Parts: sequence; structure tokens; C-alpha cells
Amino acid sequence: MELRQLGYFVSLAEELHFGRAAAREHIVQSALSQQLQRLERELGVVLLERSTHHVALTPAGRVFLVEAREVLAQVERAARAARQAASSAPVLRVGVVDASYDSMPQILRRVQERYPELEIHQVEAGVPAQYRLLTDGRLHVGIGRAALAPPEVASELFRLDPLGVLLCQDHHLAGAAGVPVARLASEPLLFVEERRAPEFNQFVIELCRSAGFVPRLYRGTVESIRAAEHLVAQGRCAVCAPASCVAAVPGIVWRQLVAPVSHYPWSVLWRAGDDSEHVRALVACARALSRKFGWLKPQQRVAG
Repeated sequence: MELRQLGYFVSLAEELHFGRAAAREHIVQSALSQQLQRLERELGVVLLERSTHHVALTPAGRVFLVEAREVLAQVERAARAARQAASSAPVLRVGVVDASYDSMPQILRRVQERYPELEIHQVEAGVPAQYRLLTDGRLHVGIGRAALAPPEVASELFRLDPLGVLLCQDHHLAGAAGVPVARLASEPLLFVEERRAPEFNQFVIELCRSAGFVPRLYRGTVESIRAAEHLVAQGRCAVCAPASCVAAVPGIVWRQLVAPVSHYPWSVLWRAGDDSEHVRALVACARALSRKFGWLKPQQRVAG
């Protein structure tokens, strides 16, 4: 059975006239008739009732018409998808933890400079969600702490980000150049929802325990650092945050945590075994920026 035979059959079934169907298919009537007879022989069923002045579908022909149309439509969809894939720009789907963090925008800017035709789609998702999306192929690259990454996800550390605390400008610790971690023992700390950032929450909890206390949790959570700003500005809580996400926000100051100084580890994440050109390019750009700005060297962030 050939696709052209299906096309001839559909044309005749719709026209119910050999002359019109032949003209529609740009062949002579005798060739159309021969191809349809051949189709019936191959199927072993009669699809058409023919007479000198009459053409009609048999019950088998009516059933076959439905399936033939679906086969032809599927072939057309496949051809259209192939043409689009051949003509469209390459796509890179990138996971970002929070739009406020500045690492990935800098990396993507450099990638776009190297590949102007590359179509980049950013997906805001917590690190656990990025792991799932990377594993099932819905993301090409992600960013986050790689401590809890599954075996299916590869990673490369590119930034050690000074960790600090966001406070309202009237807070009694706001005037210090650095805030000792132990001074947070009496402060209600607002955490990001566990499902979105278990790796960051764990990092902060471990830091507090290293200073000899269990953090006092604010009764509530947020989905991002940005969502916490109004609570911090009201003096209702404090929020631990890496330096890379700090922006000038009225009523809020960021102070680096000291004693001990801590740095949050950022890694590029990608699906293990994915050696595609644009994934390799993004990892290379992260590595280059890390060297340029000394991101892997412990840094002291100036309070502001």
C-alpha cells in the first residue's frame, strides 16, 4: 500500500466522480482506476461500488476513509514538524531559581553574544523542580546548589556567593559592618518554602547549628527572596540571602554574615551525558565569568 493510493482513494471518496477526482490528483482516469483497483486487491476488500454513472462507498470503504484521512493528516503533521525543525532557530531551555539572582543573566548574556540566533527560554523553578525537568529533558541547563543532585544530573561549581542577612534599616544590627551568625539566634528567620528550596534552607540551618543554635523560624514562608522584602521592611523578620540577589530596596539593608563567614555554592546543572553544543557553551561561559570575576575565591562583600 502506498500513500499516493490513500490520497487517490480520499479524493474519489470526496468527489464520488472519477473525472473530478482524476483532475484533482492531476492524473488520467484510467491511472486512477488502476491504482484504486490495486489498493482493493492489496487490502482484500471492496471499497467502492462502481457503475457507468455511479460511484459509492461500501461499508468497508466508509470505515477505511476515516482511517485513511487520519493517516494522511498524520503524515502532513510530521512533514510540517520536520520543516519547522529544519528552519527554526535552535532553542535552549534554562532553569533559574529566582529572577533576582544575577549569575544566570550574566551567563546568558554572554551565551547570546556568542549565538545570536539561539532562542533562550528561561523557566523559573526551584532546584528540586529543575532536577526533574533536567532528567526528563524539559530543561537543558539549570542553576543551584548541587548537594542533593540525583545521579542523572551533572554539575560544575562556578560561584561561592557571600551569604548575608536582609534586615530593616532600623534594625539594631543594621549599623554593623558584618553580623556574627550567633546574633541571629534571637531573630525570627523567614525561610523559602521547603518544596522550592530545601537545599538553601538546609544550608542556613547547618550554618546556624555550627554557631551553636537552632534558628527561630518566622511563622510563614515565601516562594522567593523578593516576596520577603515587605516583611523584612516592616521589621517582622530577617532573611538570609546570598550577595548575588541583593538589590537596592528602600527600607532594607544587607549585611554579610561573619563568625563564621559563609559562601553559598552555585553550580551549573545539566543532564548527565548531554554533550550538545549550546549546553557546553553555557557551561564554558559560566566558567569564563567565574575566572573573570573571581567567583570561586572567597570574597568579602562591603556592607551597603
